[in-house]
Amino acid sequence: MFTKLRNQFLILNMSITSMVMIAAFATIYFITYGSIHSEIQKRLNSRSAVQITTEGTDLPDDREKEATMYTAQNTALDAPLSFDIEVDADGKILRINSIMDMPDEAYYKAAEIAWNNKNNSTITIEGKQWQYAITQMTTNVIQRNGQQYTVVENKYQIMFLDVTESNKTLFELLTTLLTVGLITLFAIFIISLYFANRAIKPIAETWEKQRQFVADASHELKTPLSIINANYDALLASQEETIKSQLKWLGYIRIGTDRMTKLINDLLSLAKLEDENLETRNTPFDMSNAINDVMLSMEAVVIEKGIRLSHSIEPNIIVKGDAERVKQVVTILFDNAIKYSNENGRIDISLIKSKRQVIYSIKNSGKGIAKQDLPKVFDRFYRADPSRAQEIGGYGLGLSIAKSIIDKLGGEIHVTSVENECTTFTFTLGL
Repeated sequence: MFTKLRNQFLILNMSITSMVMIAAFATIYFITYGSIHSEIQKRLNSRSAVQITTEGTDLPDDREKEATMYTAQNTALDAPLSFDIEVDADGKILRINSIMDMPDEAYYKAAEIAWNNKNNSTITIEGKQWQYAITQMTTNVIQRNGQQYTVVENKYQIMFLDVTESNKTLFELLTTLLTVGLITLFAIFIISLYFANRAIKPIAETWEKQRQFVADASHELKTPLSIINANYDALLASQEETIKSQLKWLGYIRIGTDRMTKLINDLLSLAKLEDENLETRNTPFDMSNAINDVMLSMEAVVIEKGIRLSHSIEPNIIVKGDAERVKQVVTILFDNAIKYSNENGRIDISLIKSKRQVIYSIKNSGKGIAKQDLPKVFDRFYRADPSRAQEIGGYGLGLSIAKSIIDKLGGEIHVTSVENECTTFTFTLGL
């Protein structure tokens, strides 16, 4: 499922990136193409301006009369090669104007192809590409009295311009854009794949935790439900007995319902704490007194188990936060320390103020937590010693609730442990 989601991210990202690149590169290419071809047309138009000036009182009928012909020529060293051919209305060559050394057959071939393919403006002659333009020639006549007029001749000029380098430049530009585009897309694909995997990883981990949470919750609910069903069947099997004689089975059912109630309440607490819209109280309270209250409420349990309790509580530490939530965390950690302390063990509690924060720690002697298990102690339903789960009670949700509360209050909580010696939980809150 997550592989499919990652691939969808990749496809979407690559599609958008490809479209943007194609649009950018196409814009560059067509702007360059338009600029080059505009320059070519400009050169063709400037070279096709043929003007014949004849002096006299009337337009001479003798077309062989000498005339002065002015043909615009670009003599720049870097200008492309060009030549022009005059033809009559039937395409027959009348004159060839060229400074290049090409065989006559090449000029005749060029004129024939150009005249027969007026819609196509590019031909290949002598290994070069030529773009041509056909224009009808005109004669400007200037009389001696200064009057002038223009006569449209029945002949045409075919102007040829060497565009080999221009086409080569466009081809090289296209090749460069395609190469750069492919390399860029490959690099973007690798980068996108890396970040897609990074983006999917926390989602996959969250999904796995959610799946494990559902499985664990179902497993934990299964035990009390099994107790209730088994005792319900026992009651049905002895319907003739009095209620008083069946109190044992009813008591087991009550134990099962109490376990389910506690589990459901813990799950609801976690759900509320993880709600982003949950508002917590932010009022000043005496944290020293709050911890003393929790210790007094659990004093009987400590004495019953024979645990030695020592504490170092710095007095009158005022913290701005939610007093009830902080008490809940202290209670969870105290209860956890009692459950996992060895017989006649020891619990040490301290509360100190350091700079702009308050530090609370609780340390209990006992089996401790294995090093590889330390990162998991705040996970839902996690218990370092599953074999003692039924013995000590609980579902492994207490520490998850404690961490969620501390995170909500903007503090930090962590655990350290030495196997077969002690375990220490510490949390900090800002003042």
